[in-house]
Amino acid sequence: MSTSTDRVQVRDREESRWITLDNPSARNAYDEHMAAAVAEALDSCNDVRSVVITGAPGAFCAGGMLAGMSTPTTRGMRHLYRASLRMFDAVRSCPRPVIAAVNGAAAGGGNELVVACDLAVAAASATFGQTGPRVGSAPVTGATNVMGVQIGEKRAKELAMLCRRYDAAAAERIGLVNRVVPDDRLDDEVMAWCRELANLSPRYLEITKVSSNIWWNAARDSFANGVGMLVQAIGSDDMREGANAFLAKRPPKFALDDGEFADDGDFGP
Repeated sequence: MSTSTDRVQVRDREESRWITLDNPSARNAYDEHMAAAVAEALDSCNDVRSVVITGAPGAFCAGGMLAGMSTPTTRGMRHLYRASLRMFDAVRSCPRPVIAAVNGAAAGGGNELVVACDLAVAAASATFGQTGPRVGSAPVTGATNVMGVQIGEKRAKELAMLCRRYDAAAAERIGLVNRVVPDDRLDDEVMAWCRELANLSPRYLEITKVSSNIWWNAARDSFANGVGMLVQAIGSDDMREGANAFLAKRPPKFALDDGEFADDGDFGP
């Protein structure tokens, strides 16, 4: 299988399907159409034994596109949030093991994509981190919940709140990735993992994967509520300032909000 749709490349290598985010001018950040294309590719992987998600040369994935956040519309941002969540859910519901081949920066939603994948192999030059509070958003679809199960709550909050960057060695040390290899060995290492998976029972690998989704499934309501809260914050001063500062490559200047938060109990996406 080999297809190209909405800046997403899909091709088969032996018995694995490789899905490549192909938007290098934006460091492989995704919009709603790219996220939907990845989800659709993941939904039709019964004919292979494993799946690999990677980025075009230059980055793994910089998360969701920020350009629209400087002049946001409720419709546009709602669609992006929903498409992002659908993509992560598709990783978890794919019947085959999904490996993140992290070939560069995994930031924001890109780091959450690593969290969603079953396994992760990183190039030595890869970096990891969340961006939400720095750019006027929040990482509610993995980093504030499931990542805590993977690497520990305090460490996950450090990533989610402080928006620091971590090199591949640190990511391996805290358990965010399984293995780090030299950059020129990444594809070969991932293919070795794919061949190892190809020798195992696909039926029982699927059972193992479905069973391991217990924490993801338990957090699913939190994802939906988080997306709903992000929708309520569309167009906020913090969203505009964070996006404009990022695009202008300057530090953001967020004002202290001393107003009360109006909780009307309706945070559904």
